[in-house]
Amino acid sequence: MQTGDDTTAEAATVPGRREANRREIEGQILAAAEQVFAEAGFGGATMQLIADLAGLPKANLHYYFPTKEALYRRVVERIFLIWLQAAESFDAAEGPAAGIGGYIDAKMEISRRYPAGSKVWAAEVMHGAPVIQDYLETTLRDWSEDRQAMIRAWIAEGRMAPVDPRHLLWMIWATTQHYADFGHQIEVLNGGPLSDADWQAAKDSVRGMILRGLGLTP
Repeated sequence: MQTGDDTTAEAATVPGRREANRREIEGQILAAAEQVFAEAGFGGATMQLIADLAGLPKANLHYYFPTKEALYRRVVERIFLIWLQAAESFDAAEGPAAGIGGYIDAKMEISRRYPAGSKVWAAEVMHGAPVIQDYLETTLRDWSEDRQAMIRAWIAEGRMAPVDPRHLLWMIWATTQHYADFGHQIEVLNGGPLSDADWQAAKDSVRGMILRGLGLTP
C-alpha cells in the first residue's frame, strides 16, 4: 500500500526527471549544432541537418529552439560562457605564474574539448560578429578590463615583466585557440590526432614559453 509520503515523494521526482531529460536533449542538440555550424557555417546549416546529427525528429528540435537563429545564438553563448569560466584561474590565483599559467591550461583544455564551438566563435567574429556584437561590447570588454587591471597590479608590484596586458591576453587567445580553429592543419603536421601525451606537451610548451617571456618560472 502506498502511503501519502510515498506518493508525495514520487510526485516530486517527476519534475526532476523531466528537467534532467530536457537537459540531456538540449545537450544533444547543442553538440550537434556546434558540429554543423562549424562545418557548414550559419548559412549552410539547416535545422534538418542538425536534427539528423542529433538523432531527433526535426519537430523536437523546433520545440526546444524555434528558429535556427535562436539555436545559433545559444551555441555561441555556450562556448562564450565556457571561456569565461576559464578566468576563474585568475580570480583564485596567488600570483601571476599561477593565474596566467592556469588560464593558459584552461584555454588549451577548452580547445581540446570544444573544438567545434571554438570554430563557430571564430567564424562569427571574422564575419563582424553579427549575432554576438553585444557580448563583445559588454561582457567580454568588462572581463578583459578586469584581467588587465590584475596584470597591471602584478607588474606594479614587480612580480612580472612589464608588458601591455591587452596584447598578452590577445596572444594567449590566439595561441590556445589555434589548436581548435586549425585543428586539421595540426593533425596533418602531427601525423595524426594529438594524443593525451601530445596535448600535455602542448600545454607545457605554450605555458612555459609565455611565462618565461614574462619573467616567470613555469
